[in-house]
Amino acid sequence: MKLRFDLLEHLTDADILEEVLSNNHRYKPEPIFSRTGVGSLRSATPEERAQEEARSAALIERLKKRAAASGKKSSGKPARSKRP
Repeated sequence: MKLRFDLLEHLTDADILEEVLSNNHRYKPEPIFSRTGVGSLRSATPEERAQEEARSAALIERLKKRAAASGKKSSGKPARSKRP
């Protein structure tokens, strides 16, 4: 999922849950999952990638609307880290 860092503060738990549930079918736990706590995520099909792009674009639009409603202006550019 692509996400602009300047919109992160408007992300809700429901948004995160929606993305998790949409990819959950791709997750396959290892046979000894109960002991290791690891698994694997199978590669996405081209259709799944297109759906992910559409969900990502829709989420960004929702977050822009939330930012506008809260009165905070988004710069339109991702935040950059300041390195010494």
